[in-house]
Amino acid sequence: MPTRIASIGTSVPKTAASQDYLRDFFAEQPGRDRLARRYISAAFDAAGIRNRHTALAGLGGTPDGVFIAEDSTLLKPTTGTRNSLYRAVAPQLAAQAAHSAVVEADIAAEQITHLITVSCTGFFAPGIDYHLIRDLGLSATVERSHLGFIGCAAALPALRLATQITEARPQAVVLVVCVELCSIHVRESSDPEQIVASSVFADGAAAAVVTAKEHTGRPGGIRLDRFASALTDEGESDMVWTIGDHGFEMRLSAEVPRIIGREIRHAVDTFLGGNQPPDTWAVHPGGRSVLDRVEKGLDLPAEALAASRSVLRDYGNMSSATILFILRQMMADPAVSGSIAALAFGPGLTVESALLHKIPSI
Repeated sequence: MPTRIASIGTSVPKTAASQDYLRDFFAEQPGRDRLARRYISAAFDAAGIRNRHTALAGLGGTPDGVFIAEDSTLLKPTTGTRNSLYRAVAPQLAAQAAHSAVVEADIAAEQITHLITVSCTGFFAPGIDYHLIRDLGLSATVERSHLGFIGCAAALPALRLATQITEARPQAVVLVVCVELCSIHVRESSDPEQIVASSVFADGAAAAVVTAKEHTGRPGGIRLDRFASALTDEGESDMVWTIGDHGFEMRLSAEVPRIIGREIRHAVDTFLGGNQPPDTWAVHPGGRSVLDRVEKGLDLPAEALAASRSVLRDYGNMSSATILFILRQMMADPAVSGSIAALAFGPGLTVESALLHKIPSI
């Protein structure tokens, strides 16, 4: 039986903020000159985002004295302080998404044989995998793998690994869990690249139950047919994720959408191998400009990226978790059928691809 995603569960922090509120919040930080305020307004308004969720209550209007001062000024907590918040929040968010996926798949927690966790926004040990086994009641013998610091593209390699596991062990039931708290690394800056990062990134978690085991869980889902990876000829210094003294530092240059626009046709043609491209695309929304470049570069109709634009609008860019939010929406949409191409972009600049197929539930 082919490997399929039987279910996808998602979760986001309780604190939500509108893009308009966040735009004004960043524009009104002390020391902003007129040019910086204009750039902030332009970047936030062009992002294609309406709302985002965050682990920082201060970004929702409740100053905490650690990240946000009483006068709404952004503070500069250390990387250790930021990672402490990750350690407190990420396991809970991951567990909520994973529990939802297991329930929706209609399986018992004890049936999970393998656990793959994904994150690039924090570190600690014993890690999220350990907490998921304990909090979900998984077997103590579950085999664990962690994919760290791969960035926005990581969900597709995680699904690829899950597929490889089920091909080697047809009785396996794999739980893939992505959790990212991008907002805990927010910083005050007039640097255009930091402003762009602040305008798109958000927090969220998503989990998928993957199996090739016949009669396990609910029927239907998304079949995982084929995967591919590619490195672009340029972009190594345009999308970079490093660790600094005051949080993880994202370099996201204006060249990223342009590089994707130039490279995407060759990457996709190589991936499809001459086969007819599908009508439906699940594209990681690094921002509206990224989706625009993919749409133009592949000559796609506007409706092909409808789910990607919808998730970007309602949640922002949640790094690795975002592509699973898009696939969940497609699973629930009766208008989506047949083949789906998935694309995600990571530091480097790397392109991860997957050819999928939606399976009818009956």
